[in-house]
Amino acid sequence: MNKLRLWSVITLLIFPALVHGQSDPFYQSHFPPEEFKARWQKVFEQIGDNAIAIVQGAPKANGFIFPRQANEFYYLCGIETPHSYLLLDGRNARVTLFLPPRDEALERSEGRILSADDAEMAKRLTGVDEVSSTKAMTEEWARNLLRGRSQIVYTLFTPAEGNAQSRYEAQSANAAIASDYWDGRVSREAHFVQLLRTRFPRAEVRDLTPVLDQLRSVKSPREVALIRRASQLAGLGLMEAIRSTKPGVFEYQLDAVARYVFLANGARLEGYRSITASGTANIWNIHYYRNTSQLMAGDLVLMDYAPEYGYYTSDIARMWPVSGKYTPAQRELLQFVLEYRNAIMKRIRPGVTVRAIMEEAKAAMEDVFRRTKFSRPVYEKAARRLVETGGGVFSHPVGMAVHDDGGYSRDVLKPGHVFSIDPQLRVPEENLYIRYEDVVVVTENGVENFTDFLPSELDDIEKLVGQGGMLQKFPPTTEEELMRRK
Repeated sequence: MNKLRLWSVITLLIFPALVHGQSDPFYQSHFPPEEFKARWQKVFEQIGDNAIAIVQGAPKANGFIFPRQANEFYYLCGIETPHSYLLLDGRNARVTLFLPPRDEALERSEGRILSADDAEMAKRLTGVDEVSSTKAMTEEWARNLLRGRSQIVYTLFTPAEGNAQSRYEAQSANAAIASDYWDGRVSREAHFVQLLRTRFPRAEVRDLTPVLDQLRSVKSPREVALIRRASQLAGLGLMEAIRSTKPGVFEYQLDAVARYVFLANGARLEGYRSITASGTANIWNIHYYRNTSQLMAGDLVLMDYAPEYGYYTSDIARMWPVSGKYTPAQRELLQFVLEYRNAIMKRIRPGVTVRAIMEEAKAAMEDVFRRTKFSRPVYEKAARRLVETGGGVFSHPVGMAVHDDGGYSRDVLKPGHVFSIDPQLRVPEENLYIRYEDVVVVTENGVENFTDFLPSELDDIEKLVGQGGMLQKFPPTTEEELMRRK
């Protein structure tokens, strides 16, 4: 071997990154291989030792949007490379990760990602037993995979969740596409199910969704830590919006200051689009999103907004007065909702059902009814309806999706259940919609409210309004001002 060739080999051995022209490919740092292995073991326990599960990763981003893996795939391995697949073989309890070959053009443009060329690194990072190229997933591979063995294949029948997506909304969108006479496409997931049935003609294809839902319903300590951080950023962003509130400000400007807090603290994406609604009409539209109205004195602002942090999000909301002081009617209704929320919060603990907690809180609220002088009969009627029905107080699970998968209310509460506490009072006679929202986790001894630092008492919220926030320190530039600066 001549000296030049020898030096080239030594260089590649010592500095392997030079082969690709960059450092090692990116991989998430929130979950170690041990966490994924524990999840795989639970999948194996559910599908049995005569079945396999195949999970499809997200496709390549179709534009200059932030590339993001599907929640279900990321939950099982943390891999963000598009067009990847995961095979969990219950027959031998082995896990195989299929990665596409290197895309050098994409790497030159966007940076390195894990590919089939990084097999040993991917095995070490994820804990899988084997890494192979997606090119190996041929017709022959499919024939051999189940030859002479059990013919049960699990995969997800439900839509994959991406950024700011939840299952119900994805299913609704897929149904609208399918029913459009001039469109009519089936979803990517439905197409994958059909491919499995075609390529494994003797196999029974079953839904993996209930298995993953059961796993995702109870969060691990590492998952809780990410939701806690997302909640902290949500609370800080909301507080900055409250400080920046003054008559004449626009809803989108409050949205902007909250989003700045998210991004400046490491969140790359939103958990869901901002609900920043001012005035009765906008607030009444529960998922209002246009955020174009100007704040008027005397009105309330409702903000419901949270970032995505490490693939996990939160879901919190507060209402505050544009002018800095609640009107008597606003204070009356908000105070009642707050007291009901507090009555629920105090009673959350493991080992009891949601219904039992609601009944306990209902009994406690009788004292509140006795000392509350409602200014209008319709207000008392709405308050009693809230306590009688719960008014959404025990709302949806929260996790990788804002409306997360995996129920928590069918059985007793368990440590690691994370959900939204969202009591909502409606007075349809006046188009009034009043609410508080927090995200909590059930602990071994009780409950943790992730945003207990966020003002809840009405006097404390009033003190924060109009203090002057980022919007006042860095006011937006008008077109006229920009022209003057030229």
